[in-house]
Amino acid sequence: MSKSVKISNHVEIGSGKPLTLIAGPCVIESYDLCYEVANQASKICSQLGIQFIFKSSFDKANRTSSSSFRGFGLDQGLSVLEKIKHQLNIPVTTDIHESWQPKEISSVVDLMQIPAFLCRQTDLLQAAAESGKPVNVKKGQFLAPWDMENVVKKLTSFGCEEILLTERGASFGYNALVVDFRSLPIMKKMGYPVVFDATHSVQIPGGLGNKSSGQREFVLPLAKAAVAVGIDALFMEVHPNPDEALSDGPNMIKLDDMEAYLKILVSIHNLSKEG
Repeated sequence: MSKSVKISNHVEIGSGKPLTLIAGPCVIESYDLCYEVANQASKICSQLGIQFIFKSSFDKANRTSSSSFRGFGLDQGLSVLEKIKHQLNIPVTTDIHESWQPKEISSVVDLMQIPAFLCRQTDLLQAAAESGKPVNVKKGQFLAPWDMENVVKKLTSFGCEEILLTERGASFGYNALVVDFRSLPIMKKMGYPVVFDATHSVQIPGGLGNKSSGQREFVLPLAKAAVAVGIDALFMEVHPNPDEALSDGPNMIKLDDMEAYLKILVSIHNLSKEG
């Protein structure tokens, strides 16, 4: 059984705890967008007995093209996250890409998120660990699930014991990802809660030439499978109109579809706990 990880005073993730949703638009496009998604998601999760953490990125430093929208930047992005956090009384998280960033954002965010491409970056892991915040590490598309043991050892060696491990698909040839559901129990044996990233798992990196594509129609089937296998939290990027989103639109789900998806997923989660 994995240990539980406490995220602020509102959320505790782990075996025996309620299902947790980490969700929001891929990148901070505006305060109004973030508030709309966070407010609606928070209400839906409360009604369904799901814990909720709002996620959106102040900077997407790994966009396919240098001309793609990256976000508001640290200062303005943190301002949006802080307002959302206090107005809705919910925990927030965001990506970090540079080792100097955890110190700058630790006063606002409740959970540090390490992008998959950077999961082996020792200096970044050390800075995240030393922030004193829980750390969610996405498994690199290039890693086998058992290789995440080395990531865990790095974090614990730097004093971090509040760790989440996220599956987001593995590279399968060019411009394709595949989810090996064996990774979920394999990573869970490392003793920490496991998260399934349902929207990045259907991404097609670089699929549109100068930007990524995706297949959002497969988000729900993969999420159902992951919840049935046994996860502690679910990661989804959500947008009112994904086709007009400034980042990751093709793999994000529509805000209006979220409630129906979550009703199905929480019922599967409850059944899996009984089993």
